[in-house]
Amino acid sequence: MITAMYLDRILDPVADCLTPEVARTLVELKPEPHLQERIDLLADKCTENHLSQLEKTEYETYIRGSKIVSFLQAKARGKLEQH
Repeated sequence: MITAMYLDRILDPVADCLTPEVARTLVELKPEPHLQERIDLLADKCTENHLSQLEKTEYETYIRGSKIVSFLQAKARGKLEQH
């Protein structure tokens, strides 16, 4: 929860820079299909506890990145609701 608070604080100025067009684009962002397939594969291997150390690092990086994108998308949705 504290991490969310810190991310919220650091991303507020970014959200203030969003135009409605950029906010709409950000809300619609999804990983490219080949990247999503890789993330899904790593998720399956993680569930089965079969990740190598390198794969674990890769997967954790995707998870952290996805959280940041999700926060930005939430900010973008809020920006669009204001307009």
